[in-house]
Formats: sequence, C-alpha cells, structure tokens
Amino acid sequence: MTKLEWTREELLADSPYEEPLIAGAVRCHGGFQNGMYVSPRTEHRVPAIAAWQARLRADGHALVDVPKQFVPPHYPNYPQAKLLLQEGVRDPITRSLTTISIVEGFGARIRDLPVPDFAREVAGDLGGTALCHLGEGLFEAHARDEAGFRDQGGHKQMWEAARDLGLQKPEIPDDVLLGLMMGGGRGERKRMFPELSARMEEGITFMANVMVVEIFAEDVFEWAKALLGDPEVSAEPERAAAMVAHIQADEKPHVEYLRTALSELRARRLRSPDGKHELDGRVVIDKILDAQLRQIATNRPARERLDVQKAIRLALDDEPRSAKLASRFESLDSGWVFPKRDDERLELLLP
Repeated sequence: MTKLEWTREELLADSPYEEPLIAGAVRCHGGFQNGMYVSPRTEHRVPAIAAWQARLRADGHALVDVPKQFVPPHYPNYPQAKLLLQEGVRDPITRSLTTISIVEGFGARIRDLPVPDFAREVAGDLGGTALCHLGEGLFEAHARDEAGFRDQGGHKQMWEAARDLGLQKPEIPDDVLLGLMMGGGRGERKRMFPELSARMEEGITFMANVMVVEIFAEDVFEWAKALLGDPEVSAEPERAAAMVAHIQADEKPHVEYLRTALSELRARRLRSPDGKHELDGRVVIDKILDAQLRQIATNRPARERLDVQKAIRLALDDEPRSAKLASRFESLDSGWVFPKRDDERLELLLP
C-alpha cells in the first residue's frame, strides 16, 4: 500500500544534493544535484502529497483548483515593465520585486495558524490525510521555505538576489515596507458559517487565501523570469531568471498540499463544536474559496495599478515626458477583468 502516514521529521527532510544554493552571498535552502536544482524539504513531502491526492481520486473526490482565466496578470505586465526599465524608470519595478520579497518573508506566519480541532469537527477518520499532517510538518515546511530557517535563507533572500542580479542592486525606496503596513486592513470579516467554530472557519479561510495567492504567484514567476531574463533590460539575465525558477519550483508543494487539505474537507461533513449541526464540506469550501478568489482577483490588481501609476508620476519630473510615457505605458495594458458568468458560479475543480 502507498504510505499515507508520515512523521514531522520526514516531511521536513531534504533530498540529497552536492552543492548548496548561494543567493546574494547568503546560504539558502536547497541545492544542486548533477547540476539540477533540488527544492528543500521535498524528499518525503512530495510523495506524501501525491499519495494523499491519489487516495482522494480513488475515493471519487475532485481536487479544488483555480482555472487560469481567473488569474490576473501581474501589474505592470512584462511589456509595461520592460518599457519602464528602458526609459530609466526603475523605481516601480524595484518596488514590485522588493514587495514580493517582503511578502515572502511574511509567509512564516503560517506556522502560527491555530490548527482546528479536525478530529472533533470533521466527520470520519482523518488518518492518512493531509489534514492530520498540517500541524505535523506541512505548515512548518511552508514557513521555512518562505522565510528561511536558522542560518539558511529562503524565498525572501532569493527574491532579493534575483532583483539585485537583474537590476544591479538598485536603491530600495525607503517607504516600501511602510506602504505594505499601511495598505489597509481587511476589517472584521463577516462569518459565512456561524455554525462552525471560529477557528475552523478562520483556518479554512486562511488556507483558501494562501492557496489562491500561491496559484496567482505562478503568473508572477513567469513575469519575473521574462523580465529579469531579458538581456535588453537585465544585467544578469541567466542567473536572475534561474533564481526565480528555483523559487517557482519550491512553491509547487505549497499549492498541492493546500489543495489537498481543502479537497479533503470538501469531501467530508463538518460539525459544529456542540455537535448539533452538520454542514456539507462541499458547500463550505466552495463558498469560502469563491469569496477569497473574487476578493483577491479584484482588489489586489486595482491596488497595484494605483501604486505603479503613482510611482511613475513621482519618477518623472518632466510633465510632457511623463504624460507621453504614461500614455505608452497604458497602451500596453492587458485589459484583464475578472471573468463573468451568467450564473456567477466558478468552476473550482480540476477536471
């Protein structure tokens, strides 16, 4: 039988490699085996996720997904970003790459997510599921990948290295971190399923949010590889693009374990703490995932657009040149909007 139970130590174990990854003079996680990059903590984590997914499919259950048409392109897109760099307007791109690195560092917070009492609030035996391994290695591995661990750097340092390689260590605006901190809180979230414990709903919402963000990041990786790998605007196109590709490889297990855990919840019935109510997991997961997807796919691009447009105005003191460049910049916009359907339902399952 395929192994379904794993220890914390196994889920945090590295695959062997011959030489370490160095990013900007920082020893980072992962390394190289026979010249190929090996992601950290994947020796058992990847086969474990594959086994849990195979079990779901064998039992006739689908895996949740976010179709590509619902993924907004990174702003500014590649042609827009290249235009700015060619015109000497580097600040918006420096800001964008720096913001990504800072947000990656915040990823360590996932280890602090209180794990719901699944045994009490989910019907059925949870043995051999991703759910029962979230607090036993999966969240910790995710946190270490993003922010690093002990003397090893993680994605935060790798994004900084990619930025510095491509843009030759640009001057970092002093207010990038301040801008993130003042970006506006989400306010008090209205409960969708008050029958569930607050911890259960918050846990599901948090995992759905992170999964959506991680899936959206796939477009960010492709954007960064194209831009930082473009010899016309990048000082170190091969090395910078390769660094982004390493991060991209590391992120795949994040999407897959979250997809698996949410799908396992979707396949079960969820209970109120007092045992008086039971809800169909399909209804709960679909509604929360739908809400997170719509919110992130509409609010974040709008905020990014305002930030970039403001940075362009600040970068160019010459009003005629600023207006001309802004016009060329806007002409390259993708025009993406969130797809609308007649019934307003999203297809969030893998075929």
